[in-house]
Amino acid sequence: MVAGEQPLPSSAVRAAPRPVAYAARVRHWTEEEARAELPRLRAVLDVIARSARQVAAARSNGHRIEQPPDGRASDDPPLPATVEEALDELRQKGIVLRDPDTGLVDFPAVTEAGVVYLLCWRRDEEDLRWWHFAEEGFAARKPLPVPPEL
Repeated sequence: MVAGEQPLPSSAVRAAPRPVAYAARVRHWTEEEARAELPRLRAVLDVIARSARQVAAARSNGHRIEQPPDGRASDDPPLPATVEEALDELRQKGIVLRDPDTGLVDFPAVTEAGVVYLLCWRRDEEDLRWWHFAEEGFAARKPLPVPPEL
């Protein structure tokens, strides 16, 4: 303390804030888990695509509102009502939406040796058939299965 300064009252001194964990734990998917998620994912991506079409229609003064199809089983969880809920569901599951127009998504995955890669699927594809490294992207997709030496 410098001469002439008054000490701070104890109420003005705060403890240092605790560190905050910003990075959530990344979920790593198996091929089987990702395949099992595809029916639900198709429906969630439909919600996102419908919202994108509505925004485009509104921008063109069309104001067309589409109603969601009701083709889900009674024991399925309800579909997200909004694009925000749909995107939140993808985030919570650790599914990375790359392109909402085509429904391009990546499922983070890891080999037994610890090599991280992405299972890659697009809405118009019948099944999960592709993978790539994160730094390569869609253009470098390779057919599944991932080579065992990875």
